[in-house]
Parts: sequence; C-alpha cells; structure tokens
Amino acid sequence: MARRKNVLLIVVDQWRADFMPVLGADFLRTPNLDRLCREGVTFKNHVTTTVPCGPARASLLTGLYLMNHRAVQNTIPLDARHLNLAKALRQIGYDPALIGYTTTTPDPRANPGKDPRFSILGDLMEGFRAVGAFEPSMDGYFGWLAQKGFKLPENREDIWLPEGEDSVPGATDRPSRIPSELSDTAYFTERALTYLKGKGDKPWFLHLGYWRPHPPFIASEPYNTMYSPANMPAPVRKPDWQEEAGQHPLLDFYLRGISQGSFFHGAGGAATELSEESIRQMRATYAGLMTEIDDALGQVFEYLEQTGQWDDTLIIFTSDHGEQLGDHYLLGKIGYHDESFRIPLVIKDPEAPHSAGRIESAFTESVDVLPTILEWLGGRTPRACDGRALLPLVQQGKPADWRDHLFYEYDFRDIHYSQPETALGLDKDDCSLCVVQDEAWKYVHFSGLPPLLFDLKADPDQYTNLAADPAHAATVATYAQKALSHRMRHAERTLTHFRSTPRGLEERS
Repeated sequence: MARRKNVLLIVVDQWRADFMPVLGADFLRTPNLDRLCREGVTFKNHVTTTVPCGPARASLLTGLYLMNHRAVQNTIPLDARHLNLAKALRQIGYDPALIGYTTTTPDPRANPGKDPRFSILGDLMEGFRAVGAFEPSMDGYFGWLAQKGFKLPENREDIWLPEGEDSVPGATDRPSRIPSELSDTAYFTERALTYLKGKGDKPWFLHLGYWRPHPPFIASEPYNTMYSPANMPAPVRKPDWQEEAGQHPLLDFYLRGISQGSFFHGAGGAATELSEESIRQMRATYAGLMTEIDDALGQVFEYLEQTGQWDDTLIIFTSDHGEQLGDHYLLGKIGYHDESFRIPLVIKDPEAPHSAGRIESAFTESVDVLPTILEWLGGRTPRACDGRALLPLVQQGKPADWRDHLFYEYDFRDIHYSQPETALGLDKDDCSLCVVQDEAWKYVHFSGLPPLLFDLKADPDQYTNLAADPAHAATVATYAQKALSHRMRHAERTLTHFRSTPRGLEERS
C-alpha cells in the first residue's frame, strides 16, 4: 500500500520576513517555528508577488501573477476560469479543507448582483471545504465566542480593546479584553485539531490560516507584555517624513493619507506622527502576536507527532504579505518597499531529511507554492502557472536555469478608503507598478508615473532614487528590458502549447 501523503499549508497574515529568528530576529521567541526551520528549508529571498491580502492570496492559490489573475485589489473579482489550488487538488483526489479565509470576491458573471458576497471585503475561494471559516465578516469566530459563553459587545470588534476602554490612543501594551484561550488564534487552532482528529487515517490537505499578526496591534495576556519595546529594532526612516515623501508621488500620497486608526483600534492621527517609542511598542505587540501563533502551532505539531503523521506531512509556513511597521513612516502593506513584499517561507519535506536546517538564498515567489504542493502529491503544474515547483531547491539544490531576479506588482487604483488614482490624476488602468529586483539593483516601473532605481549595495534601505540620473541611464534601460521580457515570458498561456496539425491536435511539452 502506498504511504499516505498529507499537506499542511500554514498561511499567517502580515508577517514580514525579517521577523524570523533564523533570519536574524534573535529577540523573538518562536520555538515551534524554529523547529520547523531546523527540520526544513528556510527561503531567505522570498516575496509575495503582490499586495494586499486578496490579490496576494489569489497569486498564492492560483500560481498566477497579478497581471494574469487580475484580482488587483481586495474587492476586485477573481475570474472563475482560473484554476486554483483547491480545484487542482480535487483533480488528484484530495478534498482540500480550509481554516481562515482567502479574501476572494466571486466572478459577477456567474453570480447574481444581489449576492451578499458583493457587500463584504471578500469570501472563500471556490473549491475549498470550509472547516473553520473566518469570513464573511468574522461570523465564524464571533459565533464560536458566543457558543463558548463569551458575551459579545454591541460592536463586536471591541473585543480587542482593553477592558473598560472604548478606543486606544495608539500603540499600547494594555491587554485585549479577550483572553488568550478565546482569541482568534485559539479559534483557528481548535478548528484545526478538530478537523485533523476527524480525518483519522485518511490523507488530507489543510490550509491553516491565522489572522495574526494582522492589526489591530493589541494582544491578549500574557502576549501583550512578553517583549520589551527597548529590545525591538528601530524603524528604518529618514529624520522627517517630508524627506521620504520627496522620493516619489505615490509615496507622497500615502505618507499624507495613512492614519493610525486601522492599526490601533479607535486611534486618531497620521502614521507619520508615530514616535520611535510608539513604533517600538507596536513592534513589541506584533512580536507577542507572533509568539501566540507559535504556541498554537506547537499544539498542532504535537498532535501530528503523537499520531505518527509528522513524517507523512509536507508542512509549508508562509504569509500573504508583510507589514511596513513604521519603516519609511508607513503602516500596512502598500507601494513598492521590501517590508511589504518580503515574507517567510519554510518547507519541511519529509522526503528530504538531508536538507534539514538549510537556508536557501535562491529567489523564490509566492506563485511557487501551488506547483510545489501539486508536484509533491504526484500532480502536474498547470500550463498557465507562473511559478515553479520548489522541490528541486529543497531536495537537490538550485537548478542551473533558476530565475535570476524577483518580480512583484502592485495596483493602486481607487478603493473606498483610499483614492490615489484621483489624487494623482491617473486613469485606473494606469495605476500599476512592477518591480524587478536582484542582489544589485531594484527597478520599479510605473504605467503612469516616473520610475525608481535603487542601488541595493550602496543603499540597502532604498532612500536614493537614481532613475533620473544620466549616469544610470543604461541600468534603467537594462532593468526596464528585464521587466518587459518578464511580462512577455509570463503572458497568459493556458492553451498556447496546443496546435492543430495535418495529423490532428498536438500537445507540446
């Protein structure tokens, strides 16, 4: 009898890559993630190919770049014709379960206009079996709290405020009024263990999503005071935000418009007003939320080990996107800065114990996750997929023809809470950028705005734009050509390997 093969895909939200102990964050306590890194391969140059959440998860779960799936913002529909991981898993005999969310707006051509899913931020991607959904509107979690006997306030989201507070003025170490045993992290973990215990000896695939360390940046006890702000890394930013804003019109727009309210529940004021002290406190809370996830993962890992499934299971740990955390005076996941796009990726492949503990420096992208899972389970990478399976990197080492740069995109058209398109005088279809980045240079190409070029050796924090400097014209041309060639190479190709011949239909390899 063939050995069963299980897959645990762990997708956290807003966890940036440099908050990984194995990559230098020695202030962070994550013993279970550390174990996964010791037994697996950690990818140090991994990016999401787009932000924010909905587009990022669309790329992760379809293997397509933003330019191909076109779910360009959280509320933009995902075309129903695209194959996704869940549909592909069903083709090879798996019933893919999902805990968490995918922030997917359905295709309006296949659904009535009054469908309630068009009035919320996003719903679940087609093909998954929800076994612990957060969406829509966190109803699953709030219902679980009520079932547990927790009295919900009139405004349900007030559960994350400190006891007796109706807002918080900014970054705080005050604990959330929700106890850790009833936190959203605890909810997802209980749903995961319930699902796994129900599967028995049958093979399974589980997308285990966690909302944290996503804002609001407030943690339950004891995680709220687990880290000292003094031990957190200082923000990367110039002495004043106006200096940063002068770099590019898009950055100027965001620096003038981002408020603290979405990050510190009920807070006022601009993100640019955050002091270094407040940023360090925010980072301490962020780290606490990470350790809470790590403790939860320890419960899941322990169950897999106790039941003998640890060595039957491909485990992948990643995030949808990063978080600016005050770097360059920004909060959230926007624009073109590394902090928004660089994310963790750890793969523990039970078929590659010889690779345990390795840190891989090859360039990898979120679109690589889908083909990795399918090929590990014996399936095939879809023709349209923009990514490549990472199994050669995990099992043997970097292939000679591996990519020599990273590619990622961002669409900044108007949405209901931010209108850069209007402010910058652009058409919505000109509100896009793409990045080509390697060890030496980072080039940012805009459809309707000036480009950016950064010398990563001399300027790793990306303060100085060299794109308009005549001395760097040749470099701009080289990287603009790379961007164009990359887009041409990855143009939609679902059927381009078929052709008709005098002998009939031919499929090329």
